[in-house]
Amino acid sequence: MLRFSKSKIITTLAVIFIGLLLAVPSMMSREQREAYLNAVPSWVPSWLVPSRAIVLGLDLQGGSHVLLQVDEADLVRGQITLLRDDVRRILRDTRVASQNGIQTIQRGVQIRVPNAADRERLMPRLRELAQPINNAVLGQTGNANIAINETPDGAIALTLTDAGINERVRRAVDQSIEVIRRRIDATGTVEPSIQRQGADRVLVQVPGLQDPQQLKALLGETGNLEFRLLAQGGATDVDMLPMRDAGGQRVPVERRVIAEGGDLTDAQAAFDTQTNQPIVNFRFNIRGAQRFGQATTENLGRQLAIVLDNEVISAPTIQSPITGGSGQISGSFTVEQVNNLAVLLRSGALPAKLTIVEERTVGPGLGRDSIEAGKMATYVAGIFVIIFMFATYGVFGLIANIALIVHVGLIFGLMSVLEATLTLPGIAGIVLTIGTAVDSNVLIYERIREEVRAGRSIVSGIQAGFDRAFATIVDSNSTMAIAAVILFFLGSGPVRGFAVVFILGILTTVLTAVTLTRMMIALWYQWMRPKVLPF
Repeated sequence: MLRFSKSKIITTLAVIFIGLLLAVPSMMSREQREAYLNAVPSWVPSWLVPSRAIVLGLDLQGGSHVLLQVDEADLVRGQITLLRDDVRRILRDTRVASQNGIQTIQRGVQIRVPNAADRERLMPRLRELAQPINNAVLGQTGNANIAINETPDGAIALTLTDAGINERVRRAVDQSIEVIRRRIDATGTVEPSIQRQGADRVLVQVPGLQDPQQLKALLGETGNLEFRLLAQGGATDVDMLPMRDAGGQRVPVERRVIAEGGDLTDAQAAFDTQTNQPIVNFRFNIRGAQRFGQATTENLGRQLAIVLDNEVISAPTIQSPITGGSGQISGSFTVEQVNNLAVLLRSGALPAKLTIVEERTVGPGLGRDSIEAGKMATYVAGIFVIIFMFATYGVFGLIANIALIVHVGLIFGLMSVLEATLTLPGIAGIVLTIGTAVDSNVLIYERIREEVRAGRSIVSGIQAGFDRAFATIVDSNSTMAIAAVILFFLGSGPVRGFAVVFILGILTTVLTAVTLTRMMIALWYQWMRPKVLPF
């Protein structure tokens, strides 16, 4: 029998009411939402007031599109520097001297050890640097990241292999994606899209950001922070680096790194209480605090160079030991520069320099045109479906149309709660789900018609129609859900936007096309007591 308990009716209506209420903010403009939130009495708890709106994608609200590429040459230079430091450490530990020091060659370094006994003691330690690569993704197993070549005259060359460079580029892309995500998230941007493209590229799409220069400034910096000492006269192991406060004039800086950005636990923008100038307050972890405290204790009166991406941004004089594990970075900074610097330091350094390959800005006007075109397509599709259902099934078609409107409203409500991004393909998914949502009703109604024609009463036919069509509805929606899930996990941004909408449409189908429709038909039958079907 078509009977529903009061608790089931109340639960169903409550779920529908809450879902539609959550969709309300998405139907308002920004100004209307602000007015609506201001009109809510202060005594109403904030969690009872729906305020989230659907997040529009890059193609609907405009924004910035940047394609970045890992600078392989910069990455190789960094790896050679690390290799040179490792070789220097091994020479010191084994107490072996190299003629002419450590020379940099193409893609590696070279040392010369004429004494055979020294080479025999040195080579096992050098071979430890040539670690094998085991990467199932690239299909590489057993390839060494460093090749070691020894000549009879005592020359030993350590060079980076192609397999080692490719593996390092792959890892650099993975690390860059995480660092970029932390940097953009720190700015408060909603739903950025950051994904790998090819072997050495990263695609960044930030909806709502109309100033690509801000994004470029945030992503263009490697964010590699180092604390060194300005070199004194006679020092040989130095780098000549430009100094920001001196107009780019180069100053000698010791290569020895006291502490680095990886030792920071926090960095916040602030203002100096004495000069009222913007600064960055930072705090070290235990390891960094110990090294920084020891270095400042041993080098009183010397200038400490704060180096960011091979540029000296500040060089204060060490007046007293800094043993508390915290300090500040000051200089000729603007407020925006200080905020960006704090974000860079908190998010960590990029493993390699990223170059901009492609830059595009999508204007909000184009997105507005897409939204209007999507609305028109939705209205036209909805009107034709409503007319068809009513003309074909009469009162039952009207009930299906009411369920369809609720179905679309619930999709918007779920997208608001999940903060899912609505893209132009997502609008296409909404238009498509308008047609597929009534498909379940068509299956149910045709099954009811068959049961009544077979001799059942109306109430028995309605009951059998819902019960026997339910398995078919579950099967058909399950296959569509599987396809949508595959699209979500394997597709790119626009395809995933379509998949999200379609998955939510499938989830709401059971509630609207089965439960809500069945409830309304039961109420109709109890009220009208018809002798024949209305279609």
